[in-house]
Amino acid sequence: MRDPHTIILGPVISEKSYQLIEHNKYTFRVDPRAKKPAIAKAIEEIFTVNVVGVNVIKTRSKPKRRGLVRGRTTSGKKAIVQLSEGQKIEFFESM
Repeated sequence: MRDPHTIILGPVISEKSYQLIEHNKYTFRVDPRAKKPAIAKAIEEIFTVNVVGVNVIKTRSKPKRRGLVRGRTTSGKKAIVQLSEGQKIEFFESM
């Protein structure tokens, strides 16, 4: 079994992710090879909460330009995790 901290890379900090917290849903960047059951188990081990559901979003890289400099954004995978009623992750509350 893989270490839970290698599966969960970090939280997603955005206005949309903070709006989802009101519905008891939290957004994380995850390893692109991780599957839904592994993500749920990692969240439960790290934060000691009960996960009800996991939705996964793959993000593709997009071309970007800044003046003459061309590049691409990073691709990756995000997971929206829904917790059982009455539970919350304190990590997000302090930010």
